[in-house]
Amino acid sequence: MHTVKHWFSHSLAAQALVLFVLGLGLGAVFRRDGHPAIWAVQSLLYTAVIVGILAYQRRRASRATGARPDTLIDLGRRIRHREVPEDPEERAVMRWLVEDQLGKMERGSRWQPYWLGVMGLIAVGMLVLGVTTGSPAFPVVFAVGVIVFCCWIVWMRKRAIERYQHMRSALRERG
Repeated sequence: MHTVKHWFSHSLAAQALVLFVLGLGLGAVFRRDGHPAIWAVQSLLYTAVIVGILAYQRRRASRATGARPDTLIDLGRRIRHREVPEDPEERAVMRWLVEDQLGKMERGSRWQPYWLGVMGLIAVGMLVLGVTTGSPAFPVVFAVGVIVFCCWIVWMRKRAIERYQHMRSALRERG
């Protein structure tokens, strides 16, 4: 299992394959009346956009730190496991990663209430539509799913901020 996780986290091709298959499956579920070629083209388009964004982010971080993308991925794993590297160069790269991610999260925090509000409005709108059309089963499930998704986002964000703040203080202690 370790090798599969390692291969998946280090290989954009593996991530692209999974994204393509998921997109194809979702296209088949939500567009049953469409032609399978349309599912494949849409999935390919979505996969290309997402992989392009991932490649850009990896290249940006690699250029900013001077480290290889594989090193950055390993340092990301170490941050998740709260392991401080012994090598001063790796600590410097990790310090940059931690500061970069914390900066992004702090900048994004001012928009979080608005995004959660929009998600709440969508859930309420679906409930109202379901009640007015006489079929509230799907809207209720959708609203519960939206609420669970929003709670999960808030929880994951809080957890990530705690990890990065812990790593920031651990890196300062080790100097």
